[in-house]
Amino acid sequence: MALTIAGSDSGGGAGIQADLKTFTALGVHGASAITCLTAQNPKRVLGIETVSPKMLRQQLEAIFEELNPRAAKTGMLFSAQNILIVANFFRNSQSAIRNPKLVVDPVLISTSGAKLLEKNALNIFCEKLLPLATLVTPNLFEAEILSGQKIFSLEEMSDAAKKIHSQFGCAVLVKGGHLKSKAQSPKSKVATDLFFDGKTELLLSAPFVKNIRTHGTGCVYSAAICAELAKGKNLIGAVQIGKKFVTRAISESYKIGNHFALRPDKI
Repeated sequence: MALTIAGSDSGGGAGIQADLKTFTALGVHGASAITCLTAQNPKRVLGIETVSPKMLRQQLEAIFEELNPRAAKTGMLFSAQNILIVANFFRNSQSAIRNPKLVVDPVLISTSGAKLLEKNALNIFCEKLLPLATLVTPNLFEAEILSGQKIFSLEEMSDAAKKIHSQFGCAVLVKGGHLKSKAQSPKSKVATDLFFDGKTELLLSAPFVKNIRTHGTGCVYSAAICAELAKGKNLIGAVQIGKKFVTRAISESYKIGNHFALRPDKI
């Protein structure tokens, strides 16, 4: 089974809701620990309310007491307190003995531009949580923050991934979906992500899906990787399946109101 530790998206396109849909589509039982409630839709975030540290801790304790996840992922943690609860739990409790694989999706900002991590929480996130991760999955903007450099090319993606790995010790998947717009390269027809684990560097490419603006792709991607790790896949294999899964979810998106929703389904 797999566990998601993330925020609830009232619009159903990202967060806990997207993660659990992905786990189900990939044949894995999903458990959840909710870090915060959001009032949001694909266009904007109206409000965020965190759960208490005590309640977050109790959710984790309840899950590991009986269910024993083989892999877990974090999404929106939002506050320094939430990050410390999760990091300390995985470092100090029985969960550390059971040693589930941990995928960290560093949710810093929403597609609509809303900040999803408190200002004072980034240092704690980097110092306490990232060293515990099996894999971190930043998009380009998040990779720039974590590596301290700008990214406008595949070469700079590679440099950033190596810097992040060197600093925090985890494998890195830099998602390059925004590279086309950042590099102002409209001729590019593929979305390329870059994986680096200290030994292997791997490029994962898929055709751009035109005329679709999606919400929740990072959640679905990291959840698919988490699900495959829970099923016993090695990290490279899980990342490759995750790429295929999210590409199909985007290509089969459907219209909800004035927006597109991903369709997480079996590969």
